[in-house]
Amino acid sequence: MVSAGPATDDYSAVFFIEGNEVARQMRASEFGAFLDGYVGLSDLAETDVKAVLVDLSSDLLVRALVFFRIWFDEEGRADSSWNMPVEDLAARGAKGPNMGGGAIRLVCRSQCPEPKYASELWDPDMTPGNNHFQVIRKAVKANKLKFRRVEPEEENIPVLRAGQDASDEESRIGADRARLAQLIREQRLRIKTLQSVHRDMLSEVQREHRLEMKAQRNEIEDLSQRYERQRLSNEQLKQRLAERNQQYLTLQEQLASSGAGKERDDANVDAELVLLREQLDSKRRELEYRDDKIVALEQEVDELKYREPLENSIMDHLKKQSVFLVAYHPGVGHLTLPYREIETYFDNPTAYASERCGMNEPSYLQWLEHYENPVCQHADGKGGVCGEPLLRVSQPGDFRPGLDDHCEKHQP
Repeated sequence: MVSAGPATDDYSAVFFIEGNEVARQMRASEFGAFLDGYVGLSDLAETDVKAVLVDLSSDLLVRALVFFRIWFDEEGRADSSWNMPVEDLAARGAKGPNMGGGAIRLVCRSQCPEPKYASELWDPDMTPGNNHFQVIRKAVKANKLKFRRVEPEEENIPVLRAGQDASDEESRIGADRARLAQLIREQRLRIKTLQSVHRDMLSEVQREHRLEMKAQRNEIEDLSQRYERQRLSNEQLKQRLAERNQQYLTLQEQLASSGAGKERDDANVDAELVLLREQLDSKRRELEYRDDKIVALEQEVDELKYREPLENSIMDHLKKQSVFLVAYHPGVGHLTLPYREIETYFDNPTAYASERCGMNEPSYLQWLEHYENPVCQHADGKGGVCGEPLLRVSQPGDFRPGLDDHCEKHQP
């Protein structure tokens, strides 16, 4: 955590970054008070803040930057479990851009001396016109925190005239080399940050694609359930209609056998026949309506399965191949997924990878277990395994179960 000593506290600050500007700035001691929970910031409640530890020299030139994240709870208090040693990281940072006093020490997500803290850091934007280093340099120059600037003492160093031209040439060459080395470092840093942004964008595209696929599957499943309910209702209606037809035929037979001697009951029989015919016609119309509805539902299901993705949606970009979906699996490497195989891949990524290796899924999983942990799998009869380290077989097709996953002592 930020707990600067007296020697450095006067020249350490924490900037809160929003977009491409410094939204809030405070001295390191003030930030320490927030971490201790003495005060809170209500406007930052439930916010993941991007912050920068700025280490300055006595003449107010940036010496080190640490780009870190910190969460503020619903009361605007800093996360009590946050305990990142940002000052220690700042002292161990790799070389970064020149911000006026030579190359700074830089710590960010793409350039962290302690990998376990990388997930709690973020990468600065180095895009022209939106450069976070320029924003920080401008805020330091404005000096709203009122740091006391101490001008460095100039030393009068005597210069020997003899050989001065050669010395000037060597100095110029050395300066050119330093500028070139600084430029190379800045370009490498920018490449790392762009790669990090690309990984984040790819993860977001994959997440949105999974959500879209899940929504479509739910919609298809809902339509299938509605179709099944309609089909069962239709079957029940057909059964009732068949029973009504049987009753009608039975009634006709009874009327035919009753003879002409029962004329007094004809009026009642005719009335019942009219009622039955009306019920029969009603049920037939209902059955026709159900049949039409089932046909419409089947057409809707077919259209949903084969419909074109929405314009400018993720699926549309994938189909047009303006965006490529890439997956990685051991033994196969990076796979660029064709649009027509995306759903097959997400249904079972392991089966897809094993098919690309020319293997069945159980064999691929057996090789993958060996690849990730190449030790002897011989069981000792007490629930444990031998565990002797083995030479890893890097290609799935070369793996021999029972041999390559057993040491020489336990091979058959």
